[in-house]
Amino acid sequence: MQTSESKCCCFCHKAPGLLIALIGLTFLLGAFNVLSPRAVEITWPILLILLGLKKMCGGMCKCCSAAKPSSP
Repeated sequence: MQTSESKCCCFCHKAPGLLIALIGLTFLLGAFNVLSPRAVEITWPILLILLGLKKMCGGMCKCCSAAKPSSP
């Protein structure tokens, strides 16, 4: 179990969950006609692309790479 000192709390670890929640919120607002169908068509692919880019660049987190021990 991780202690609070070793747990990273930077935004880069919260972004994927936030983007998934925003995709769901986009569809929910579209279902309630708060967002137009055209806005939903445009918004969800953009959020999905951002999620993919975040996953691709996930290994570039400076706070986590500094915390990982070096391989011998």
